[in-house]
Amino acid sequence: MLILGGTAEASALARLLAGETWVAPVLSFAGRTVAPVLPPIPSRIGGFGGAEGLASYLRAEPVDVLVDATHPFAARISANAAQAAALAGVPRLVLQRPPWIAAPGDDWHPVPTVEAAAAALGEAPRRVFLTIGRQDLLPFQAAAQHAYLIRSVDPPDASLLPPDATILTGRGPFGEAAERALMERHGTQVLVTKNSGGADGKLAAARALGLPVIMVARRPPPGGETVAEAEAALTWLRAHADARAARGA
Repeated sequence: MLILGGTAEASALARLLAGETWVAPVLSFAGRTVAPVLPPIPSRIGGFGGAEGLASYLRAEPVDVLVDATHPFAARISANAAQAAALAGVPRLVLQRPPWIAAPGDDWHPVPTVEAAAAALGEAPRRVFLTIGRQDLLPFQAAAQHAYLIRSVDPPDASLLPPDATILTGRGPFGEAAERALMERHGTQVLVTKNSGGADGKLAAARALGLPVIMVARRPPPGGETVAEAEAALTWLRAHADARAARGA
């Protein structure tokens, strides 16, 4: 089994599979995080060379099932995974956390892209808490009138930063109280984030403080069966393994 990971859900599935004898899983990291938290199962770091390269890997190992547990905004990787699975004739399961849903008291402003999020900040200078990762910061250089508090797991490339940027590094999840204290300390006026799902301390803090949230919408994963939790993925994988055994595969 090959698990395309880098998410909390992938790590949770790895923990469930550790020590199991009916499966030989490998968890693959794209290599974008400098020091990923390694799982209790065999792992690899690095890309495959697109869909064709991944399909070649699936055939060569050989891999019996592919689990796409990548980030909800890793659209290119998910598209490559879907294409590679089809090319190699390998069943594919998507493990992806559900998106956030606005709650009473939320002041969300949905936008389709990061570029649209930068434009949605408006002309008047604002203090912005930016939590979109370190690879999508370039569009905010066009909105240089704002002051940005930027948080990511690893420090972003300086060439991507807007002029007035304060950098925080840290690995979540972050609780509501800590997020609220952080926003108050930095005088945050607006939160910009992607609808990644999962722990939402910053959203609860923004709600409590009455702050607007510019929310970048996610795109649905390429077609295929999708589950939201590691336990559901394990059930699916056991059923698949049982079916293969019954066929004598």
